Amino acid sequence: MVYGIVSRRPSPSHDQLNMAEDGERVDGINTSESGMSLKKVLSGASPLSLKIIAECPVTKARACDLALPHSTVSTPVFMPVGTQGTLKGITVDQLESLGCQICLGNTYHLGMRPGPDLIEKANGLHGFMNWKRNLLTDSGGFQMVSLVELSKVTEEGVQFKSPYDGKEILLTPERSIDIQNSLGSDIMMQLDDVVSSTVKGPRVEEAMHRSIRWLDRCIKANKNPNKQNLFAIIQGGLDAELRKACLDEMTKRDVPGFAIGGLSGGEEKDDFWRMVTLSTDHLPREKPRYLMGVGYAVDLVVCVALGCDMFDCVFPTRTARFGSALVPWGSLQVKQKQYAKDFQPIDPDCQCPTCKNHSRAFLHALFKSDTAAMHHITIHNISYQLTLMRSVRQSIVEGRFPEFIRTFMKRMFPSREQYPGWAVEALASVNVVLE
Repeated sequence: MVYGIVSRRPSPSHDQLNMAEDGERVDGINTSESGMSLKKVLSGASPLSLKIIAECPVTKARACDLALPHSTVSTPVFMPVGTQGTLKGITVDQLESLGCQICLGNTYHLGMRPGPDLIEKANGLHGFMNWKRNLLTDSGGFQMVSLVELSKVTEEGVQFKSPYDGKEILLTPERSIDIQNSLGSDIMMQLDDVVSSTVKGPRVEEAMHRSIRWLDRCIKANKNPNKQNLFAIIQGGLDAELRKACLDEMTKRDVPGFAIGGLSGGEEKDDFWRMVTLSTDHLPREKPRYLMGVGYAVDLVVCVALGCDMFDCVFPTRTARFGSALVPWGSLQVKQKQYAKDFQPIDPDCQCPTCKNHSRAFLHALFKSDTAAMHHITIHNISYQLTLMRSVRQSIVEGRFPEFIRTFMKRMFPSREQYPGWAVEALASVNVVLE
C-alpha cells in the first residue's frame, strides 16, 4: 500500500472543531499558537525568489521572474499538467523545445503508482521523467472532489478507496508532504480540504478552517524547506467573508507562495472572477499568486489582468485528444469534413512543429487511423498556451497590456455582442473598457 494506513486517533467532534476556531487544540494542534511557532520554522530563506519586472499601470497585471531551484520561470505562466510523470501525447524533449519552464505532477496518482519509493531511487521525479526544468506537484487534495464517491474526509486526513485495487488509503497532510518530498518537486502544494465550488453552507466554512490547520501540519512535515517550496491554498468557496478570513490567516504564515483554490469547478463566472480579484487584493505583492485549474484562453488573459501569475489546467492536452486545436479565434475541430481538403496549417501564424510541417487535411485523415494525430495537436495546443502567455508578458513589459487585451478579444469573438458578460465586467473592474 503506497500511502499506508497510519495509526488512527478519533476524529474531533463538531464541538471540538468549533472550539478550534477559537484557538483550542484539535488533533494535537493549537491553532492560536501555530502562526507564531511556524514563523520560526519558516524564518530561513526559501529556495524561491520573485522579482517583479514590470507592473501594468492600468490593471493588476505584472510580469515577474520566479527563481526556482531548477531554473527561472517567466510569469505570467501556464503550466501543462503531466499527471503521472508525463504529458499525454508529448515527450519531455518536445516539451522543453516548446519553451516550457515548469510543468505539473500529481501526488495522488504518482503516490499510487509507481510509488514514491521507486521515484526517490531515480533521484526524484526530475530524474524519473528526465526533466531538467521545474516541477510543481499538487497535494492529492483535488481527488476529494474528482473521486468524491471514493473518499471520506476527517480531521486526520482523507480516506480513499483506491480506484486501482479497492484498498483503503489514508492521505494525511504529513503523508502528502512526505510523498512530495520524495518526488523532489520545486513547488509543493499543501493538502487542503477541497469541496466543489458549487457547494454552499457549513461544509464550506469547515473546509476553510481545516485547510488552515492542515497548512500548519504540512509546514511542520516538510523535511526539505531549503530545497522545496510549499505553497498555501486559499479556500472559502464563493463566500467573500470566508475567503477573506482564510486570506487573513494563511498570509500570517510566511510560506513562499500562495494558490487560489476552490474555484473553476462549475460555479458561475460572475462569482469566479469576484473571488479571484478578492484574493489578489489581499495576497502579498512579493509572493507568487497561483490560480489553480484555469486554462481557457479568455480566462487566462482576464485573470492576469486581475493579478494572477501562475495557471494550470488539463484543458489543452485533453481537448487535443478529441481533435480540437486551439487557435486565436477559439478552436478548430480537425475531424470535421470541411478540413478534409484544406492544406493550410492549423494556424498560419503559428510557429509550432505541427503547423510548420502538417496541414489540416493531413491531420483530418490521420485522426481516423492513427493516434499520432492526437500527438501533433497536443504539441500545437501546448505551444499555443505557452505562446499566449509569452505575448501577455511582453505586452506588460512594454506597457501595452490593455491594448493587447482589446486586440485579443476582437480576434477571439466575431462581434462585441459575443464578448462574455463576466469578462467585460471583470476587465472593467481593473479599468479596461472593451470597445
